[in-house]
Amino acid sequence: MNSQLQDGFGRSIDYLRISVTDRCDFRCVYCMAEDMTFLARQQVLSLEEIERLARLFVAHGVKKIRLTGGEPLVRQGIVGLCAKIAALPGLRELVMTSNGSQLGKLAQPLADAGVKRLNISLDSLKPERFAAITRTGELAQVLAGIDAARAAGFARIKLNAVVMQGRNADEVLDLVDYAVQRGLDISFIEEMPLGQVGRSREESFCSSDWVRERISQRYSLIDSAEQSGGPARYVRIQGHADSRIGFISPHSHNFCATCNRVRLTAEGRLLLCLGHEHSVDLRALLRRHPESDAPLLDAIHAGLARKPQRHDFSIGGEVQVLRFMNASGG
Repeated sequence: MNSQLQDGFGRSIDYLRISVTDRCDFRCVYCMAEDMTFLARQQVLSLEEIERLARLFVAHGVKKIRLTGGEPLVRQGIVGLCAKIAALPGLRELVMTSNGSQLGKLAQPLADAGVKRLNISLDSLKPERFAAITRTGELAQVLAGIDAARAAGFARIKLNAVVMQGRNADEVLDLVDYAVQRGLDISFIEEMPLGQVGRSREESFCSSDWVRERISQRYSLIDSAEQSGGPARYVRIQGHADSRIGFISPHSHNFCATCNRVRLTAEGRLLLCLGHEHSVDLRALLRRHPESDAPLLDAIHAGLARKPQRHDFSIGGEVQVLRFMNASGG
């Protein structure tokens, strides 16, 4: 039995992103529609099922697990789940992506449970604009959550900003300033065409090259070969050794050649590629075979053999993937 997971193109799969819920206390304009229908409870994997799958993937070569959502911190029992996953033999690190709203009370428990790094979404530093982008979020609550995370002792904290013309592109430098002043990393993300969100993404598209040029007007950037195990390309900032800037560029700088990851949705679908609908229903197998992992492993290997070589995102035209980002896992 092959202990290392590989896809049909010989790429090793050592990174698993797990969505623990499709629910979120925000309704970000790039992630979901304003009026959402969420999964019924019985459709969502239980914490025990998530732990079982995490254990299986780690036993077969996965070194990094990221917990996502929706917003993972609205899931009851999340801290206990983190502690169990972080303790799995062979796992290099457990990390999490959050919108920051619950970190004021949960940052320290998460760090104590073994979460090594946090990614925190921060798309604007202007309260009214932040509220417009998130539809329901309060900037002060998120900023307080970032402060709590900084005090909790995580190995690293990174801010994530989805840059959109006409919404927050004029804040790129302000966001970099905020990160640098606090010794944080920050990544700028090109918006991905997932789900009908009620507007044209082509009109708001902002390329990573444009963002980098904007930042270069204030900071001297140094190319870096550093990797965090994900899709971001990093640069260092001259004179600011504690911070890095990352660019996640699904449109302008395709990163599929080095893809090392798969995603597990909240309802137990193993997504083989973010830009395709290909998936494997692991929930049905989990519940059909409570005592044997062999059918699960067979299905995972068979699915990986069909993993697409790359996504085919385009900026304009029809939305290529109908599921929303919250259903894909952050």
